[in-house]
Amino acid sequence: MNQNMLQNILHVYVSWTRYLLFLLMAFYTYLNFRYFSVDEERKKQICGRQIILMLLLHFIAYSVILLQTMDPAMAAFYGLQIVFFLCFLFVYRIFYPQTSRLLVNDMCMLLCIGFIMLTRLDADRAFRQFIIAALSAVVCWIIPALISRLRWLKKLFWLYGLLGLFLLGIVCAAGNTSFGAQLSITFGAISMQPSEFVKILYVLFLAGMLSRSAEFPHLLLTSAAAAAHVLILVLSRDLGSALIFFLTYLFMLYAATSDWKWTGAGLICGSMAAVAAYRLFSHVQRRVLAWRDPWSDIDNRGYQITQSLFAIGTGSWFGLGLYEGMPKKIPVVEKDFIFAAISEEMGALFAFCVLLICLGCFLQFVLIAVRVGDLFYKLTAFGLAVVYIVQVFLTVGGVIRFIPSTGVTLPLVSYGGSSMLSTFILFSVLQGLYFMTDQKGR
Repeated sequence: MNQNMLQNILHVYVSWTRYLLFLLMAFYTYLNFRYFSVDEERKKQICGRQIILMLLLHFIAYSVILLQTMDPAMAAFYGLQIVFFLCFLFVYRIFYPQTSRLLVNDMCMLLCIGFIMLTRLDADRAFRQFIIAALSAVVCWIIPALISRLRWLKKLFWLYGLLGLFLLGIVCAAGNTSFGAQLSITFGAISMQPSEFVKILYVLFLAGMLSRSAEFPHLLLTSAAAAAHVLILVLSRDLGSALIFFLTYLFMLYAATSDWKWTGAGLICGSMAAVAAYRLFSHVQRRVLAWRDPWSDIDNRGYQITQSLFAIGTGSWFGLGLYEGMPKKIPVVEKDFIFAAISEEMGALFAFCVLLICLGCFLQFVLIAVRVGDLFYKLTAFGLAVVYIVQVFLTVGGVIRFIPSTGVTLPLVSYGGSSMLSTFILFSVLQGLYFMTDQKGR
């Protein structure tokens, strides 16, 4: 059999697998929302079927990767991932039988999609991401037990706030600059983005403050502390994180007070700050101009967003298939713009299912917030839910040119060690809060 015939057979296989991958993803997503409307026994069946669908999708995608690369190392890497997923699912089921299996499944599915796309884009980075994910799982496996048992941790909210400000201050004073913003600090060979972890400390701090009192002086003090976090991020020119912090504050404030006046005042102040940031920072001006009219400067400031739009348009509904597109033309595609790569090679419908899975996680987070009794933990769950969904919105919104690009990653999917570990912590904290909820209606 000659080389051309082999290439034709491979092309046909890749063309057909893209439809199969979408069907598996669509069925998984359907079960994700079906879960919320069935009894406990049916929920167990749904979670079991989701695992089967995820493993099938993972196998088919890596069969394409192996055939496209002809690299035996890809088979070994696939095997390591299977061991990781099975161990992760098994450990949670044994040590935490009362866990939210839906959240565990969704974590694994998002990780699975991230590993697939990163392997296709950069195998070395995919392996590093896998190592970070495995270490994150080991580090975070005890967090649910700590959250559900050590109730006194909620009394340390001032410590969380001060530690967060300290870490952000270090980055502002001596952080490494990337794409015009001071984002990370380096310890030897390890680079860390503290704002990813401060998001969680920030939510815990706000939950502690807002659960204490809703009186005007106390809310003023809370607002000043929240503003200090945002201001340091603005001075660091990390405006994507600043926006996440600001919106989280607004939503948590309204959840605690049910007062639109505070929310309206916050929106006015935020709008004024956004205008000021546009006038003060040249890289913000470039991003806004690239968003408004990327086609006028397609070879310079508009290059990233136009390549993203080209990729999404080329992929159409079902995608071109793995290794059939050109996602590497998009700058920083492994991080900020991985959603465009998914859309190009897996299809817009597949990418939409990824969004629906993220939405399913958010709905589960909100349900936890509704069901937990203590106000501190209620606000913590809601705040973490807002942090998560705002980050998803900012990432995808920038990729599809709905909003200017903010430089934030898609949780559990994009490349990034700090983002990976902080998202594991976020999900683990919410699992701990889930243990506190009423068992009825799960």
